[in-house]
Amino acid sequence: MHGLLPSERSPMNRHTQFYIGGRWIDPAEPSAFDVIDPSTEQPFTAISLGSKADVDRAVGAAKTAFASYSQTSREERLDLLRRILECYNRRSEDLALAVSQEMGAPLTFAREAQVWAGRVHLEATIEALQAYEFSRLRETSLIVNEPIGVAALITPWNWPLNQIVCKVAPALAAGCVVVLKPSEIAPISGIAFAEIVDAAGAPDGAFNLVNGTGPEVGQAMASHPDVDMISFTGSTRAGIAVAKTAADTVKRVAQELGGKSPNIILRDADFETDVRAGVAACFSNSGQSCDAPTRMLVPAERHEDALGIAAEVADALKVGDPRQPGVDLGPVVSQTQFDKIQRLIEAGIREGARLVAGGPGRPHGLNRGYYVRPTVFGSVRPGMTIERQEVFGPVLAVMSYEDEDEAVRIANDTVFGLAAYVSSSNIDHARAIAARLRAGTVNLNYPAWDVHAPFGGYKQSGNGREYANFGIDDYLELKAVVGYAA
Repeated sequence: MHGLLPSERSPMNRHTQFYIGGRWIDPAEPSAFDVIDPSTEQPFTAISLGSKADVDRAVGAAKTAFASYSQTSREERLDLLRRILECYNRRSEDLALAVSQEMGAPLTFAREAQVWAGRVHLEATIEALQAYEFSRLRETSLIVNEPIGVAALITPWNWPLNQIVCKVAPALAAGCVVVLKPSEIAPISGIAFAEIVDAAGAPDGAFNLVNGTGPEVGQAMASHPDVDMISFTGSTRAGIAVAKTAADTVKRVAQELGGKSPNIILRDADFETDVRAGVAACFSNSGQSCDAPTRMLVPAERHEDALGIAAEVADALKVGDPRQPGVDLGPVVSQTQFDKIQRLIEAGIREGARLVAGGPGRPHGLNRGYYVRPTVFGSVRPGMTIERQEVFGPVLAVMSYEDEDEAVRIANDTVFGLAAYVSSSNIDHARAIAARLRAGTVNLNYPAWDVHAPFGGYKQSGNGREYANFGIDDYLELKAVVGYAA
């Protein structure tokens, strides 16, 4: 541990406990689950998998806490979030080490991107809560935004702290109480976050954590009659299952699901610079980002140029042990994920896409760990498997377009709609293309991450929005008190 207060030093057995009602408790039934270090393929700790009984306990604690926590003032909730932020910052190195070991992020990336993301979401939520309008008078009616109740939160393994914080922080800001289920594949950062919330002095039951699988704990949360809302981030397939289960109790469902984001390099772009930036963005986090720009669309006459640039960038990336300095990409998260990526790379080759960098198997010299070769395909046509399916690995598909209408048509021809990218030296030109794209976020010329902008998707990429005040919106009910000012 690094620079922790004595009260924040936690025994290892917390990995096998849940945080319910302000206490660390053992699961209702023992069920150990190994957590694998993807760089070694070996377990480095174990957690407990929860059951319906554990969900019942957590939801019961949350429901009890809601009566008082929902009535707290804005200032009380701001004070709690500020204390969480302070404790989060003290634990930043522990969080970085946890993320690196559980999901394979290089340490520098874990510190500067993964842990940073949680920090800036806390800061953005605090800023949003300071100015949030919870009530307003319209004619004679008072329009009130009230916390929805018990919020069940299911978060993924690829950006564990980003997704935990951008759900937990706005829910607490809104006056909701929460039950969190982090991914069982990368749960240690979530356990550390529970320790942070505990150290910050959250009211008993306002925040609860139960580890477990989606089919067991996730489905129990989605079906629970005392859960008022479920917020899920993960695959579209799993999101559909959660929504179907939640429908029986007519609870609110917010989802951030899959993506297959297009990246249109326009003819007036700074071509080499923008192609390089697009390749780097696709491969960041070992390609394990739902909004990664995985389909690069370039003018037909520049296709060969784009392939040469992309191959050069891919071949220059250093893949290896995430704890070693100078490593650009660590492993992907699991054997399941590694095998899926290999199948999709093979499908690209089999269907006639042109392999110009990477390919099947591990990088040279890496015989253990879920390491994937940064891979670039050219001559990718609409309808190919690697053009349609989310790979969730360091695999880029480069496509050609003859004119901008074709580029927009290809970009929108997907069941997903999470993000899109446009590059142009003329901002008005980029804006005009952005207006035609069916995606929740359109990034122009690779801007800095804006945690104050809404994040979420069209179509099968989900519904609802996260980040800052948009995140708070999702955890509120709307009430009209008619005749209030009569």
